[in-house]
Amino acid sequence: MKIIFKIILITQLVFPFISSDVSGNNGLVVSSKIQASEIGINIMKNGGNAIDAAIGVCFALSVTHPSAGNLGGGGFAVIKFSDGSSTAIDFRETAPYLSSENMYLDENGNVIEGLSTSSSLSVGVPGTVAGMGYIHDKYGTLPWEDLVYPSFLLAKYGFKLDQHNYYLFNNPSLINKLSTDKESYRTFVENKTYKLNDLFIQEDLAETLLRITKFGYQEFYLGQTADNIISCMNRTNGIITLEDLSNYKVNELNPIEFKYRDYNIISMPPSSSGGVTLAIILNQLENLDFSNIMFQDYKHVHYKSEISKRAYVDRYKYLGDINFVDIPIDYLISQNYADSIFQTISDTLSMPSAELYDSIKISNNESEETTHYSIVDKFGNCVSITTTLNGWFGSGIVVDDSGFLLNNEMDDFSIKPGHPNMYGIIGSEKNSIKPNKRMLSSMTPTIVSTSDNSPFLITGSPGGSTIITTVAQVISNVIDFNMEIKDAVESKRFHQQWFPDLIQIEKNSLNTEVINKLIDAKHNLIYRSDTGLGEANSIMIIDDIYYGASDSRRGAKAVAY
Repeated sequence: MKIIFKIILITQLVFPFISSDVSGNNGLVVSSKIQASEIGINIMKNGGNAIDAAIGVCFALSVTHPSAGNLGGGGFAVIKFSDGSSTAIDFRETAPYLSSENMYLDENGNVIEGLSTSSSLSVGVPGTVAGMGYIHDKYGTLPWEDLVYPSFLLAKYGFKLDQHNYYLFNNPSLINKLSTDKESYRTFVENKTYKLNDLFIQEDLAETLLRITKFGYQEFYLGQTADNIISCMNRTNGIITLEDLSNYKVNELNPIEFKYRDYNIISMPPSSSGGVTLAIILNQLENLDFSNIMFQDYKHVHYKSEISKRAYVDRYKYLGDINFVDIPIDYLISQNYADSIFQTISDTLSMPSAELYDSIKISNNESEETTHYSIVDKFGNCVSITTTLNGWFGSGIVVDDSGFLLNNEMDDFSIKPGHPNMYGIIGSEKNSIKPNKRMLSSMTPTIVSTSDNSPFLITGSPGGSTIITTVAQVISNVIDFNMEIKDAVESKRFHQQWFPDLIQIEKNSLNTEVINKLIDAKHNLIYRSDTGLGEANSIMIIDDIYYGASDSRRGAKAVAY
C-alpha cells in the first residue's frame, strides 16, 4: 500500500502533460481534474476495478474541485458490469427530519429569498460518503484505505491550482459567498492569495480524510466528523441532527432502460429526473429522419427545442422522490407516449410554453456547479457518476475543523409550487419538502450499449437543468450524426427547458440564417455568457478500445492506460 501511495504522490506533484484525447484498452478515466483522473488510473493499475477507481476519483475531487466535488453533497451512479447487468445507485441528499413544507416562507406565505440557498437551512443530509461506502462494500475489490488515502495525500501536501480553480478563488462574488461563514472564510479566504500553479494545501480536510481512511465511511455519519457537522449546525442554526446522519440510507434501484434506434440506453431513475426526461426526449427524436437534417440547421434546433420543452413539462407534472409519489414511469418512457406528444409539434412554429401547460413566467438564474466523471476498466465494467453541492461551493458553509463544504440542495425542492429554484426550474407538489425525502435532480449519468449489450458510450454532465439536454445531444451527436466522441462532446450545444420560454445557445454556434428562421418561428433566443453548457466527460468503446473525451469547456482531463 505504501509503495502505491508514493507513486501517486509523485505523479500529482509533477503534473505530467496528458492529452485531453486519449485511448487505451486497460482502463480510462475522464474527470474534471487531472489529479483525480490519475488517481483512478493508478487504482486500476494496481488491481482495482472501475468501482474502486470511481471511489478514488470521488474523494480526489473533494480535494481538487471544492466548488463541486464534495464530501458534503450527494449524487448518482449508473454502473454496467462486465457480465452485462446494470444497476443505479442513489446517494442523493435527504431532507432533515425537522424540515417542513413551508420552512422557507414568511408568515404571509412569501418565499424568504436566500434561505434555501445560502443558509444552514439549505443543507440536505449528505450522501456522497455513504454512496462511496455502499458501492465499495458491494462491488469494490481493493481495501477501503487504498482508495481514500491518496486523497488524504492530495489535501495534506497540496496540488497546483489550475485555471478553473484560480478563476473561482479570485472571483469577487464567490469570495463574498465564502466570507459569510467563519469556517469557510478561514479555510478559503483569510490570509490567502491565489495564483495559477500555486500549491493549495487543506490541513483540516486532510485530517477528515485520514479519519475516513482509518475508520471507514461510517466515520462521517457516526464519528468525529459527524460531531463536527452537528457543531456546525448548532453554530449556524441548522436543523440536521445526529439521527439524520446515522439514519441516512443509500438506495440501489433498477435503472431507467429504453431503446434509441439500435442502442440500449441505461440512465438514472427518480429521485433523478434525468433518466425519465432523457427517455421522453430521445423517444420523440425517433420520429425524425436525420438523413434530412444537418447539424445545427433550423430543423435540428427547432425540433430538439420543441421536444425538450415538452419533456420538461412532464418533468414538472410527474416527477419527484419515488418513495413519496406515484410516478407512471413505464408510461412516460414508452414510445407510444412520446409519439403522441411529438404530434403536437409544428414544422414552422414554436408553441408558447404557457400553452403547453399552465404556469407562471419565471426568471432563469442558472447555476452549474456539479461534476461528472466516466470510467471503464480492463474487465469492461463501466461507471457513470455525477455528484454535486448544488450551487457554487454549495451553501458556502464549511464544517467546523473539517475543511469541507456543505451543500445547498434543499433549494432543489419545490420550496413553493411555481417558484423557481436557482436553476430556473419550477416544481410541483410532487417535489415538495418532506422529512427524509430526496429532492428532485437533473443529474443524468448514462451508459449506452449496442444491440448485443456491449458497452458503447459512457456520459453525463454538470449543468443544473441543462444536464439532460446536454446528455441527449451528446448521444444524438454520436448516433444520429455519426460523430467521433471528441466531436460529439465539443460540438456547440443549445438548451430549452419549457420555462423560461427561450433557447439558450452557446456563442458562435448558429449562423445568422438559422437564427433568423428560429426567430420567425417565434422562438426566443439568448446567448450563454459563460463557458458554455455542461462538461460532458465521456468515453466511447469500439472493438475493445476505449476512447476518452474530456470537455474543454471547463478544462477536464482524460487519462488512459
